[in-house]
Amino acid sequence: MPELLPPTVPVPLAVLLDRPGLGLRQVAGPRGDTAVHAVHTSEMEDPVPYLLGGEMLLSAGVHCPPAGSTGPYWDRYVARTVQAGAAALGFGIAPVHDTVPEALAEACDRHGLPLVAVDRETTFTAVARAMWQAAAERRHSELRRMTEAQQALAGAAARPYPVPAVLRQLAQHLGGWAVLLGPDGTELSAAGTRPEPDARASLASLVARLRSGPSSAAGAAGGLQLSVYGLPGPEPAGGRLALGVCAARRDPVDRAIAGVAIVLLSLLTGARTGGARAGRTGALVRLMLGADPAEVAPLLRDPGPGAPRGTGGAGAQGTGGAGGGTGGGRDAPPRDRAGRQGAGQQPDPARPGTDASPAASPAEAAGEELWTVVRGRRRARSRAGEPLWAEELAAGLGTALIDLDGDTLRALVPGGASVAAQAGWTLGTSAPVAAGELARADTEAARALRRALAERAPVVRQRAEAGDGVGALVAPEEARALSRARLGPLDGAPALTETLRVWLSLHGSWDRTAVALEIHRNTVRQRIARAAELLGTDLGDPDVRMELWFALRWSGSGDGA
Repeated sequence: MPELLPPTVPVPLAVLLDRPGLGLRQVAGPRGDTAVHAVHTSEMEDPVPYLLGGEMLLSAGVHCPPAGSTGPYWDRYVARTVQAGAAALGFGIAPVHDTVPEALAEACDRHGLPLVAVDRETTFTAVARAMWQAAAERRHSELRRMTEAQQALAGAAARPYPVPAVLRQLAQHLGGWAVLLGPDGTELSAAGTRPEPDARASLASLVARLRSGPSSAAGAAGGLQLSVYGLPGPEPAGGRLALGVCAARRDPVDRAIAGVAIVLLSLLTGARTGGARAGRTGALVRLMLGADPAEVAPLLRDPGPGAPRGTGGAGAQGTGGAGGGTGGGRDAPPRDRAGRQGAGQQPDPARPGTDASPAASPAEAAGEELWTVVRGRRRARSRAGEPLWAEELAAGLGTALIDLDGDTLRALVPGGASVAAQAGWTLGTSAPVAAGELARADTEAARALRRALAERAPVVRQRAEAGDGVGALVAPEEARALSRARLGPLDGAPALTETLRVWLSLHGSWDRTAVALEIHRNTVRQRIARAAELLGTDLGDPDVRMELWFALRWSGSGDGA
């Protein structure tokens, strides 16, 4: 068929055959999924000069000489019609012929051209009108499908875990399998109906073709259409990522939908800007050379325009990624530079199993830039080698400063807003602190994580010190002296002190303390009994427990929870 086809939406021949009231019936030729791009009427003996290709040629056989209806004439006519690229031949019954010539039907079978009989009551104009109506309906359907897919893909890209969400929507709208592939064809993330191994292997092999320059490659395996598209933009370390698609069909709308996904995935997986990366690298070098954390914090404060969605520079309001954070959404109450809620706003109620942070910390009161340390533990193992967790967590937590090591997580979140729970993770967060207090905040976050694991809560947040609580009634110097006197017998026994602190924070629960400290419950009982013996006190007395709790807080060992 000629490369130049009419610029119209193709309509399957079967759609025209099934059109009510049209009266078309196929009498010869292959019965497949023939695509008709246009309808053209001609009584010329040689149709080649008048066809672009892809048309259903309508003729009443006026051009056929009386003596030429026995075979050779129709064979030459059909051969030339096929040469012109016609999709089908529509033969009108009357006024010249009463039936479809048998020689014409045989020639169409021989040359593989669908032959359609047009009833005498059906005009060629009616066939053309039905063709354009069917094309308009299909165009409208395709535009609606394209619009719905674009909206769904854009919405998926704004979710806390955007890459898998985009792949899920793409697989759903293409009716197949969508996969993000590494430079060597390794599956990084996938969604949809998983094909057979041979199709997956063929898809991975197509990635190798992208190394030589083309932006896409296509093939077929197991009755599926296979396509791979290289993601544009800066190449990440190791080479170029690619989008792979396995589906039963591959039409122009499918390719257009895949094109939208390619743009979104390239933005979501692309390398960060050089300026932001240089700033973070410079901060690391200075820290290794002994600089004070407070001096290098400004280099980390502004990750740059290429940082994950939701990451804020100085004065950012929210810390959550789009659709997943708290404090940055449309319905969140206004916050000041430190992330606190505005005057007159009621604090958000604490989620079940979490702690609220109603009081401003000393660092907030002093107007210092604040940081929140996050510790995390993965609740369920993902597929081995999953490289997208860091990007997805960066979007969800609102920071690019993430240390992901297997099933454990540490992160630095700029600003004072609370950190949102993340799907699949148990989190513990520190209270917002100044850069010089990050070491203490890391300890707080670790303790909050242990408590979250023990309570099976998605996130536990360390509360900021309250300036007007009961503890504020005692001067700091006196509080530390009282703490040393009360806890003196436990000096040199950090395991006993930590076990006592966790046990008190969990209201004397042996099992939850064992989970938090990752020790046996009998070990907890033994340590608590030993601590009570050294302290010479009855830990079943609530007054004693309260006294010890304040002593632990004043010593700097408490978590403030």
